[in-house]
Order: sequence, then C-alpha cells, then structure tokens
Amino acid sequence: MIEWASVGHPLPGEQTSGDLGVVLPFESGILVAVIDGLGHGKDACIAAQRAHETLAKNPGAPLDQLIEKCHEALRETRGAVMSLASFNGQGTMTWLGVGNVEALLVHAGADQTEAIPSRGGTVGYLLPRLTVTTLPVRHGDTLVLATDGIRHGFKQEVRSTRSPQEIAQCIVEHWARETDDCCAIVARYVGESTWG
Repeated sequence: MIEWASVGHPLPGEQTSGDLGVVLPFESGILVAVIDGLGHGKDACIAAQRAHETLAKNPGAPLDQLIEKCHEALRETRGAVMSLASFNGQGTMTWLGVGNVEALLVHAGADQTEAIPSRGGTVGYLLPRLTVTTLPVRHGDTLVLATDGIRHGFKQEVRSTRSPQEIAQCIVEHWARETDDCCAIVARYVGESTWG
C-alpha cells in the first residue's frame, strides 16, 4: 500500500534519540507515525519507545483513541509530541497531530500540498481537543512527517522522481538542526485509489 523510509539521528554527542519514525501494518491498512520524546537523550528515548509500544498494540484503532492511549501510557515519562496518519487502502488517509511535529501531504502530479493541522499540547501531560481529518489520496501522493529537529521549508525536497529513502535522506541532510534529535519519515501511497 505504501513505500516508505525513515531517517534520523540523535543530537550530536548523544547515543540515543527521542525521535522515532514508525510504520505499523494492520488488517485493513497501515499506520504511519512520527514520535518526538520531549528533549533528548535517554529520557526522551524512553517516552518515544513507550508511545511506539502503545501504538503497536492496536494500530488499526481510531487515531484519537490511539493518542488517548499514548497519553495514559506516557504520564510517568517526560511526554512526547506526535503525528499519526492511517492509510486504509480505499483511497483515503486519516491524520492527527499533537504538538510541534510538521506533516505534509504532497499530491502527485500537482502543485498542491496539504498540511496536518497540528494542535498544541503534549501527549502524557496536556492534550488539546483531538480532531481527526480524512483526505483522499491517490497513487504517488507523498506524506512527510518530521520532528522539530527538522527546520521548516523542506517541501522542495519532496519530488516524485525521488524515492522515499532519497527524500528522507535529503530532508535530514539539508534541514536538520544541530541542537536536537531529528527524524523524517516519508510514505508514498501506491495502493488503489478511488479518487480521480
């Protein structure tokens, strides 16, 4: 249903990263997520891993429920921000973001980009009102989720002639900050679409 790649690295000098890209298949689709444990180092990594473990228990659940379950699981950690996107294979994608994680859907063959309307807050500390958005997707549409260790403005790297791996590598190579962990996950929809 998707071709994907995730690239990232810890803050220079650290051994572990609190930024994590996740892809979890389920019976009728695929969940794509990027998780940013607050700060960096071991405690940020623990928060991100706990969120990953929580998502992996039931990746096909509604996105607002997944965020709420992560919120409960992360209460004893420093918390995290995250964006989730679920592809169902029927030409739609649902998405939801909490905190300062950038998310773009670049439509194939068109100069059109959708941005996930992320709400302020911290999973594990204070959740905003959760509003899930559903969008049509078609073959070749490319989703990018990036933590705040990536500077804004990377859309120019998202080209249909590049593979998801090449796009993720270019984003991290050219747009990563030197003051934080970073992660970019790129997913290109290649499933059947009912749109257009």
